[in-house]
Parts: sequence; structure tokens; C-alpha cells
Amino acid sequence: MKKEFYFILVKCILGNIETGQDYSKINKCISILFIDFNINNLKNIHKYITKWNLREEKYTNIILTDAIEIYIIEMSKVLQYKENSKLDTWIKFIINSGDIDMKDADESMKKAKKVLTEISKDEHERYLAHLRQKFILDQKAIEETGFEKGFKQGSKESTKEIAKKLKQRNISITDIIEITGLTKNEIEML
Repeated sequence: MKKEFYFILVKCILGNIETGQDYSKINKCISILFIDFNINNLKNIHKYITKWNLREEKYTNIILTDAIEIYIIEMSKVLQYKENSKLDTWIKFIINSGDIDMKDADESMKKAKKVLTEISKDEHERYLAHLRQKFILDQKAIEETGFEKGFKQGSKESTKEIAKKLKQRNISITDIIEITGLTKNEIEML
């Protein structure tokens, strides 16, 4: 999952600049990730939102750049570590907008509720929102499957190349099998 975080962030940065522009044109990239599962590395952090920057390993108080920020909101920790803050209210809105008393809400939340209500009223808009979400999820699944398949194929080809070189150096087939994990038949066909 952490690799997906990097991918999202890099995509944000790359989408921020056009070919031919200089690096000074890159805007700050803030990635906000709502996750509904537990991340093992974060289990000992006793809050539901964490902010991440690029930091020096031993001098952790020194941030390399403020141009990249990643916020991770662990939905499974929200109830346990809520602070009765404005963010808590927004998280509650995201989970279930019906639980929010709009009399006390600020203008941005009222606007969000209005848009959500309009989308919810119109069956066609709901269907389009569903299709947008399905498209995004499908794209992610396709990318992940393609990457894994390509990685496995590349790994297998690399292993065959190594076996071929070992065979050219007259290394015994038994040793090549032990080193590469290929079958005797696969090695003989090289």
C-alpha cells in the first residue's frame, strides 16, 4: 500500500508541471489519504491523522522540503482519537453526512451538503457518480494487475538470462536449477 502512496504523490507532482517549464513552477503537493484499514507501521501512533514530510533520518526535526505533504487519515481510529475539532466534524460528514446538524455547520460544509443533496436527488447524477467511482477503482485494479503480471514476466525472463549465461560457462544443470529455480527442461531449452 505504501507504494501506492508514492505513486499518487508522484502523479500529483508530475501533473503539476508541463514539458518545457522550469522546476520553480511546481506547486506544493498535498496528498490526503482516507484509509479504511490498519497500517501496521502506524499502529503505535495514538491519533487518527498523521502528517508526513521528507525528513533527514537522524535530524528528524529538519524537513528537506515543504513542497510535499502526505496526510493519512485512518478511519478505523477516528472514534477512538477524536478531538471534537473541525476536522472531526468533516470526517463525520464524510462517513455519514446525515449525522451533521447543518445549523451549526460553517459555509463550506453547508455548500458540500448542498452539492451532495443535489447529486443524491438526481438518479442520473448518482449513477454518473457511481460510474466515476467504478472507473477509478477499475483503473487501479487494471494498473495493479498489469504491473504484477509485467513484474513476474520480467523476473522470469531475467532468471532465464542468468541461467543461459551460467549454461554458457558450463555450470552443471543441477547447480543452475538450484540457483535459478528453473526446471531441467527449461534450462535445456535455452
